[in-house]
Amino acid sequence: MTPFIKHKELNKKWVLINGANAVVGRLAATISKILRGKNKAQFNTHEDNGDFVVVTNAEKIVFTGKKHKDKKYYRHTGHPGGIKFETPSIFKSKGKPEEILRLAVKRMMPLGPMSKKQMTKLKIYQGDKHPHDSQKIIALDFAKANKKNYRN
Repeated sequence: MTPFIKHKELNKKWVLINGANAVVGRLAATISKILRGKNKAQFNTHEDNGDFVVVTNAEKIVFTGKKHKDKKYYRHTGHPGGIKFETPSIFKSKGKPEEILRLAVKRMMPLGPMSKKQMTKLKIYQGDKHPHDSQKIIALDFAKANKKNYRN
């Protein structure tokens, strides 16, 4: 019989990741694992036992290859012929570079109400400062995990 952890026994941690020169896809994959709790031994698909993630320096994330110009984020307005798209350079020119990472993480999460709840635990900020200093934040060194995680 599999022992399930009770909601009262869960201890949610706060993880800090520096996004400067981080590759978007690799960073999003790591964040989605932490948000879902797949990095823990007591992972269950029907429980929300993931941790909070704080990402700083979101304006400095990078793409590999020519994705910065060629990648398109499509959405539809619901009207005939209402397909719209934006590129990462458009997001940066609008002053919303954190939306690039938020969309990448959102599309790596499973569909459903639990995913929406887990996405609320993702905090993305431009620059080094964030308002979560009162929590005991654990800094995750994303660069040391793999040399492909960062671009110079």
